[in-house]
Amino acid sequence: MRDFPTATVRTRVPVPLRFGDGYSIDAQLVTFHGLTDGQEHLAVILGEPGPNPLVRLHSECLTGDVFGSARCDCGPQLREAVEQIAERGGVLLYLRQEGRGIGLYNKLDAYALQDEGLDTYAANAALGLPEDARDYTAAAQMLQALGIDTLDLLSNNPDKAGQLRDLGLTVAHRVPTGVFTTAHNVRYLRAKVLQTQHTLPLPELTAG
Repeated sequence: MRDFPTATVRTRVPVPLRFGDGYSIDAQLVTFHGLTDGQEHLAVILGEPGPNPLVRLHSECLTGDVFGSARCDCGPQLREAVEQIAERGGVLLYLRQEGRGIGLYNKLDAYALQDEGLDTYAANAALGLPEDARDYTAAAQMLQALGIDTLDLLSNNPDKAGQLRDLGLTVAHRVPTGVFTTAHNVRYLRAKVLQTQHTLPLPELTAG
């Protein structure tokens, strides 16, 4: 188990959320002191979290979350996660880790290489960047500050569960997200399955 410094809650404020499809939910946004990476990560409290809440670690994706890019599945995953967590009670951690931790400009540089035929991981490598630079120590700090040490994790990514367990949290179950394919993201989703063992059913990864 990896040791890490304790973080504390800085601010907790109610914010009503409204989505483009008409879905709305009242949430609480929580900020923190003492996060190890110095980033302004947010916890979004949805519903009434119980002793084993549903949690998602959602990495910021400006292109997908804000602009609705069809090159990834981030926006639909965020929308799905908010509703699922609200129904059960839990927390969405919105982590400032654009482009799997390489940043927005580097992500767009990688997109240009993907247009030349590289997959999402090979494009990062061609830029001299890690395939996935994300570290979830701050996420563990946030959960600890919220009094959460046991959870169900809403994710297709085994690395997220593995890192949280290495940091001392109990991930009771990993709950898969939906499969959100477009004509533009099938190669991206296939790469996630084949390269980093995301639990997405390959036969479903057809454009539509």
